[in-house]
Amino acid sequence: MNEIYVAGHRNPDTDSIVAALAYAALRNAMGDRDYVPVRLGQVSDETKRILDYFGVEPPRLIKNVRTQVRDLDYDTPPTLDATVTMDRAWHIISEQNISGIPVTNADGTLYGMLSAGDIATYSMNTISDPRVENVPLFNLVSVLEGRILHDGGQTTDTISGTVAIALPQSCDNLLFGCRETIVVCGHQPDMVRRALEVGVACLILCQTDIDPEWLQNAGETCVISTPLDAARVHRLIYQAIPISRPCFTDDIVCFHLDDYIDDVREVVLKSRYRCYPILDENERVVGTLSRYHLLRPRRKRVVLVDHNEMSQAVAGLDQAEILEIIDHHRLADIQTSQPIRVRNEPVGSTNTIITAMYQEHGVLPSPKMAGLMAAAILSDTVMFKSPTCTKRDIAMAERLARIANESLDELGRQLFSGAVLTKPAGELLMSDFKEFHIAEQVLGVGQITCIDSLKMLDRKEEFLAEMEKLRTDREYDMVILMLTDVLLEGTQLLYLGSDDTIRRAFDVEPKDNAVFLPKVMSRKKQIIPMLTALWG
Repeated sequence: MNEIYVAGHRNPDTDSIVAALAYAALRNAMGDRDYVPVRLGQVSDETKRILDYFGVEPPRLIKNVRTQVRDLDYDTPPTLDATVTMDRAWHIISEQNISGIPVTNADGTLYGMLSAGDIATYSMNTISDPRVENVPLFNLVSVLEGRILHDGGQTTDTISGTVAIALPQSCDNLLFGCRETIVVCGHQPDMVRRALEVGVACLILCQTDIDPEWLQNAGETCVISTPLDAARVHRLIYQAIPISRPCFTDDIVCFHLDDYIDDVREVVLKSRYRCYPILDENERVVGTLSRYHLLRPRRKRVVLVDHNEMSQAVAGLDQAEILEIIDHHRLADIQTSQPIRVRNEPVGSTNTIITAMYQEHGVLPSPKMAGLMAAAILSDTVMFKSPTCTKRDIAMAERLARIANESLDELGRQLFSGAVLTKPAGELLMSDFKEFHIAEQVLGVGQITCIDSLKMLDRKEEFLAEMEKLRTDREYDMVILMLTDVLLEGTQLLYLGSDDTIRRAFDVEPKDNAVFLPKVMSRKKQIIPMLTALWG
């Protein structure tokens, strides 16, 4: 309930994944134990290799941060088993001032909902129909605080019959004329004797004793002794009924912890109930929800790392509370309802910024975390060859490598020597893909960092086919795929869109939707700015 998500961007790269892990670890090391690293997409091959190298699990995958039922301060009233007496349920409802209480089966799943109105309605109906059916004997004895003097050879452990109080003038009438009667009697020997002779279903003795010899002739009559007076006993007999009978069980409107508040609100506005049961993933009851819970829902809390654009952020961010942004990209379009901490610096990697934060707070990252952070800096700066790379990136990476006792060259080999040639073109395209909005243009730019771009070009037609599907599905004005070669120190650029745009933006002559851009290694600093200058 108190978790704070640390989330990178969609289609996360190594810098994004490690930034989430590293910043959550920093805050938790400082005593803030609620920070949880998360990811918004599948882990790329590059990132998986480096995580496996250090034996670290990837962050938890989340799909959105929309407000859910689990985020509400919903009520957690006691849940009652369907066999509990109405008397017990009434005391709980009245003492705790509960509008409704969930009734459950033995395994905790929902049986029905019980309200004070359900109990009152049932009680009022007993005025016109004083008969009770199959009242569990244990329930009856419990409610009456009594004890069984004679069980009457009961085989079903239930009592049925018309409830009647034995009055003096009724001794000779037909009140006890049938077996199906439950007689409530005080110190009235004649009444007791007559009831036993008739063989009523049950005889309840109120604040009195009975001659033990009479019990020898009680036959099938169940005899119960109680310290309560007859008037109270008469009322309580009906309260011994299990709540499974008066509770509401038909077409119950219920919600699950993972249900979204937007959907819940629509259902609640169309229904008339005062409260609704909440179920967990195993269909067990965990609480109840009322209309007032929807007025001020508690929003999820999020820290954004390695991005600050809505198009790259987690879905449902408008329903969440953004606490902080740590990034090294241009400032974009994310808005907040209140001031927050923003740390945005012109360096080559978000992990360079987070490393500085470790230093500022006097926290030493673990060797594994330091190794991951060094690898993330190498990844985002393309082994320090990207124009986004700064002296701070190099210095921080070297410092982290010493803490991890790792070689930067070895980390680089782990990052960029993976065999990606056999992976599906669509999967490669989306492995590090970002969407950008520039002026009125919408474009998507994917990047694959490798050491064999010429071999990758052999699959050009496959890539272009996948790019065309993406452009059609998402209605992009342009789709670009960067095959960034670490050894060639340049990018084989594939594109779908205007030839003139590529020609004017990069001062090159494109051919067949492809062009080589020497010294171009960075999407952020060498691709997007050129297009922004052209379209802006």
